[in-house]
Amino acid sequence: MSPSTAPEWSVLAAAAEPALLGESPFWHPQEQRLYWVDIAGRALLRAHPGGDPPERWAMPSEPGCIAPAQRQGAPAGLVVALRDRICHAPQWGGELRELARLPIDPATQRANDGKCDALGRLWVGTIHEPESGPRQPVGALYCIDLRVPGAPSVRRMLGGVATSNGLAWSPDGRRMYFADTPTHAIRVWDCDTQHEPVGEARVLHRFAHQEESRQAGAAYGGRPDGACVDAEGAYWCALYEGGRVLRLAPTGEVLAELVLPLACPTMPCLGGADGRTLFVTSARGGRSPEELARLPLSGQVLSTRVQVPGLPVARCELG
Repeated sequence: MSPSTAPEWSVLAAAAEPALLGESPFWHPQEQRLYWVDIAGRALLRAHPGGDPPERWAMPSEPGCIAPAQRQGAPAGLVVALRDRICHAPQWGGELRELARLPIDPATQRANDGKCDALGRLWVGTIHEPESGPRQPVGALYCIDLRVPGAPSVRRMLGGVATSNGLAWSPDGRRMYFADTPTHAIRVWDCDTQHEPVGEARVLHRFAHQEESRQAGAAYGGRPDGACVDAEGAYWCALYEGGRVLRLAPTGEVLAELVLPLACPTMPCLGGADGRTLFVTSARGGRSPEELARLPLSGQVLSTRVQVPGLPVARCELG
């Protein structure tokens, strides 16, 4: 794959109601379909590639992220991070059972990006949503352990975050990636045997802010949003308002740049029968009518083929 390409993109399953803020995609290998969320649209979605329009399940509040759940190795539905609580959905479209609460003020914060680690714990970052003014670094990244029945553990792992995004681990669990989107930087930590960050973070890759781009006479390239890691340990990152997805080496070099026919990709994931289909969620909420007329696929899930497969989705272990 060349460093910069405009590959052929396909629409996963055209949604009559595109996502306002699509996020948190994962490929379900047993069901052979993709799951994702519409945060602003307060819904979970799922679809088979190239099949019928996505199924949509309305939520009582914004779903920041979702993950498949299991209990003693058996599938157990989904775990959903709603605005300030973690819920279990044993069946699609059925009951939501609250399992834990995030220690946040839901009037000004909500759950955002999240994933499970290889030990079966759900990690959820929060975002600051003030009524007015810029976002402030009052959010955090939490590790939610639901492996002991009736005794959830919610630990604050990182603080000083405005918009949690880009969470991922290397295939061996020895490195954790994370991005606070307004900083325009992706950071990486070394991890201990529990996949938890230790020591100081290093900058994996930094992107130019809008003002820096303007002063340099360059087009704005976007800011880091959601991410995933492939089987070779490369880090795939969506650039919100940059209209592109990057594949970065573990040392931070850009290995590939894939240009999309929309401005706001939000998160990539790898899946499909052989793990070599790249799915990318996107947003259309808050975009101008002129942009949406020019980029009508905004809010849809797009896919293309890549050379390196992804890793199986990590599941949330329930006690």
